[in-house]
Amino acid sequence: MQSRQSLGLRLSQHLALTPQLQQSIRFLQLSAQDLDAELAQALEENPLLEREEEYDTDAGPAEPEAPDFDRDELAALPGSQRGDGDDDHAPPEASQAETLRQHLLRQLEVTHATARDRALVTLLIDELDENGYLPTPLEEVHGCLPAELGISPEELHAALRLLQSFDPPGVGASTLSECLLIQLGQMGRAVEPAVLERAKVVARHHLELLAAGNVSRLCESLGCSAEQLREARLLLLSLDPKPGRGWAASQAEYVVPEVLVRKRKDGWQARLNSAAVPRLRVNALYESLLKTSGVSGEGADWQAQAQRAHGLIKSVVQRFDTILRVAQSIVRHQQAFLDQGPGAMKPLLLRDIAAELGMHESTISRATRRKYMQTPWGTFELKYFFGSAVAAADGDSTSATAVRTLIQRLISEEPQGKPLSDSQLVARLAEHGVEIARRTVAKYREAAGIPPAALRKAKAQLGG
Repeated sequence: MQSRQSLGLRLSQHLALTPQLQQSIRFLQLSAQDLDAELAQALEENPLLEREEEYDTDAGPAEPEAPDFDRDELAALPGSQRGDGDDDHAPPEASQAETLRQHLLRQLEVTHATARDRALVTLLIDELDENGYLPTPLEEVHGCLPAELGISPEELHAALRLLQSFDPPGVGASTLSECLLIQLGQMGRAVEPAVLERAKVVARHHLELLAAGNVSRLCESLGCSAEQLREARLLLLSLDPKPGRGWAASQAEYVVPEVLVRKRKDGWQARLNSAAVPRLRVNALYESLLKTSGVSGEGADWQAQAQRAHGLIKSVVQRFDTILRVAQSIVRHQQAFLDQGPGAMKPLLLRDIAAELGMHESTISRATRRKYMQTPWGTFELKYFFGSAVAAADGDSTSATAVRTLIQRLISEEPQGKPLSDSQLVARLAEHGVEIARRTVAKYREAAGIPPAALRKAKAQLGG
């Protein structure tokens, strides 16, 4: 069989993502912190791109407060004048916090241990995790030591006992039970002996029963009354299950709201947070020199840098334009939430906002993920305002967020020692016009971090 070749024309359509469009999409899905990092890198790599406040030296008359601006004002952002001068309000450098390792080594230095013992304790300190636990079994640590050192298991156990005598109490434990027992053992006569002994028995053998709230079995195992068990439980609650977390190096992450909501005469309105919007521009002097020079050789490279700078500024403007339009649409739909709180949240879907703004759902998803809005009820991610509809008895609908808020309120108002079961919550919700299944109530309750009725009852019996 012979193949034959021929020429022909074929028409087809396909979507081509230009570099500018790809950059706009990428900027839209970045959080405020990630965008700052991206812009910082661009400012370092492109000498024609600059922040306005870095080089504006002619300060104008001082104003009490920089006004917010809306979408119509956003287009003028790159060329707007602002004389902030030097960054006088930059936060001071944080001092280097002491680590758990440094804290323990300082205590080791003032002991009378030999150099050999200090080396072993230092080895164990290096094995601790951020909570102060020793996750590696002592036998495994001993097996990793060179045999020619002649270190016996007893020496390693002695080094561990020395480490466990350091502050914070409980450091060097391998399990939660051991951590609590170490802390109880260091209390001495500061606690009533009978209460201390019962707490030790619970920490050694019955932590699972205590966590499950099985009061009757605990009292039977300890041979004590519920009141005596309550005293032992309160003592255990006073201990620190993670003794090393006070020296953890992790830092708190702060959310910068990109949208602010304010009450106006005609209702609630969303506006951009001017403090979160970067002000960028292309250096006017360099750009004017490029216009007078040719576009060959090195001049062509500078022209490309100028084009990239203008494209980046355009992508930033488009990003905040999209976020503002989406936020304004959300606010129009959630006026009741802003007036009354989470219990008045209306059902809202991504496709509702997409249809209203003439955008694709994926664009709305990018514009609401890791973008935050400051409201009178707190700062929330824009995705928080979306939720499916739950049918109500009057034929209307409410949002899943409002139902979860109502469940939390009902549980917070339940009688002391008589918690509402999931079935009882279903009945209470029906009285408020919300008809949902028991398994849905359980799902919402668990999502809110609320334990079942049995555990809440046990907690109440044990004194909170």
